[in-house]
Amino acid sequence: MFRYLIIIICILYIVQYIFKMLLPAIFRGLINNVQQNAQQNARQQYYQQQPPKQPEGRVKVDYIPEGNKQKLPDTEGEFVDYEEIK
Repeated sequence: MFRYLIIIICILYIVQYIFKMLLPAIFRGLINNVQQNAQQNARQQYYQQQPPKQPEGRVKVDYIPEGNKQKLPDTEGEFVDYEEIK
């Protein structure tokens, strides 16, 4: 009986030592896989959000130069003085 108890205790210590060595490596591998998947998803989302590139030779202007803006005439609206009442 005592012999079996010693064998069980030795087996438990060996299993505990093996788990101390293997579990960090297993978790490291899992974490690396999750990180790689997250990076791939981020890349896919980044490329999907990019505006499509225009074919070569086409020009698109997204702004209006300052000189071409229409100015409001002086008769449009007026400034009203006000006093703050407390």
